[in-house]
Amino acid sequence: MKFLIIIPAHNEEKNIFFTLESLKNQTFQDFEVIVVNDGSTDKTADIVHKFISTVTLSGVEASNFKLSNLESSVHEPGAKVVRTFNKGLQTTDLNHFDIICKFDADIIFPKNYLKRINEVYESNPKAGMVSGLVKIKKSVFEKSLAFDFKDEKHQWIYENLSSKNHVRGPIKSYRKECFLAMNGLRPVLGWDNIDVMLAKKNNWETVTIKDLWVKHLRPTAYKYKKQKAEKLGEYFYNIGLNLPLAMISSAKSSLKNKSFFEFFTTIKSFLKQNGERKLTKEEIQYIRNLRWKQMWRKDKS
Repeated sequence: MKFLIIIPAHNEEKNIFFTLESLKNQTFQDFEVIVVNDGSTDKTADIVHKFISTVTLSGVEASNFKLSNLESSVHEPGAKVVRTFNKGLQTTDLNHFDIICKFDADIIFPKNYLKRINEVYESNPKAGMVSGLVKIKKSVFEKSLAFDFKDEKHQWIYENLSSKNHVRGPIKSYRKECFLAMNGLRPVLGWDNIDVMLAKKNNWETVTIKDLWVKHLRPTAYKYKKQKAEKLGEYFYNIGLNLPLAMISSAKSSLKNKSFFEFFTTIKSFLKQNGERKLTKEEIQYIRNLRWKQMWRKDKS
């Protein structure tokens, strides 16, 4: 199978080289990488350009790596990364590929990552989305953004933001047929949960390989921690929840975090949303039914 890997990048001069180097060194080499530089104001574009011009090891041709530059970047969490990804899609012909990947520009992949992902797609024709799991450096999680790339394994811990059965946003991969069936990615906050639900709606399986780890060089959405409750309300709206579902989901989150203030902030944010949802009525109904079923199963267990 041939992989198309699209990497949206904005001001990633500290990380992008390590991501590209880890892809260059993959044991599986049937891929094309497109870095979409989203209006970076640092040296991201220069680093990618230099990397492409010096790719010579492991039989990888420079043509395996491409750079696409966008002139400006608009700050819009969730929507921005999908729109940048879609710009990458527009630069190539999907007919030449079997697997479509959206990777972050701050990931270090083990050498066998693409090989293991490819094996799942080859062996399981119902696999629509596949990934490994994400680790983050313990000292980064607890203290700062200073990195030492020679750290021992025990210094990297699981980035515990979701179930280990969830295909995470930084390392998404899709079988092309699944990607097309769910009409691509939706440019909204929450896109990386919507895609999983729409894959299931179209009768595709999502698979995570539990012993396949990548290193994430910075925490996910670390800039938005103070806005978590507000973003949660926006997320509940984007995935199509109605008010009763949003209230129950908000209550569960606030109880988990022991914060009644979070509940009111989330619901206030949910109620003020008035934009057009990026889901069809059928998709919204499916997601609502799915959420009710998930809550019912949890309540009975």
